[in-house]
Amino acid sequence: MNYQQIYPTAPLRKYVRYFWILEDDSLDFSQKTFKIMSDGLPGLIFQESKKAFHDKDNQELPQLFLYGQTTRYTEHRAIKSFRNIGVYFEPTALKSIFGVDANELTNQHISIDELVNTNITDQLSDTTSSNQRIELLSSFLIHLAEQRSTENEKVNFATAQLQKGVSLPKIQSELNLSERSLERYFKQHIGISPNLYARINRFQLALENIRQTQFDKLTDIAYQCNYYDQSHFIREFKEFSGTSPKRFLRQANEQVANFPEWKI
Repeated sequence: MNYQQIYPTAPLRKYVRYFWILEDDSLDFSQKTFKIMSDGLPGLIFQESKKAFHDKDNQELPQLFLYGQTTRYTEHRAIKSFRNIGVYFEPTALKSIFGVDANELTNQHISIDELVNTNITDQLSDTTSSNQRIELLSSFLIHLAEQRSTENEKVNFATAQLQKGVSLPKIQSELNLSERSLERYFKQHIGISPNLYARINRFQLALENIRQTQFDKLTDIAYQCNYYDQSHFIREFKEFSGTSPKRFLRQANEQVANFPEWKI
């Protein structure tokens, strides 16, 4: 498989973390299983090959689809060779670009054609150049953002603070918001509660330590990432990844972050 990561132009940087390209055009292609892990980010995926990817219920995924927060792991299967282009958004992009309440897409996906009156899918299909496809997607997203942008600075501040490990009570105090008000903002703009978002961020911090093998034993990661103990860490790791840390190290081929191919 070949993988590329491309960073957005300046107008998109507050909405898009990066674009990615993943392809497998091997002649001896065999079915591949990819685990989708919780990462705190929504995204968008374009499939060059129609019907290449199916979800865990064996349903075909749309050629161009938007997905929301993932609070539990799931799986996608590639049944033939493919070339996909993905967009990793910033946490609030569903509301700020597409104008939808983010909680409507939590653990869900939707075809872009059902959400927006556009011919972007046809435009992407009419070229085989990945660079041109990224330019088309960039123009499409910038146009939507200019039309619909509904930024919420309080949510942006809170997500940045949670990523730094600041406690929720302190964030609520700084924003002068009640717990209930902050939760309402989060569900509307991010799709999940602040507490769940913080747990997913902690899982991602632990996952990065595992990727970098920055530990002698799992207990080191558990305490470094403020889990109660090793069993608490392993339990939450399984909740968000579908596997144990040791099995992840042994069986995951992770080229796209949080979208690893699973080696049987």
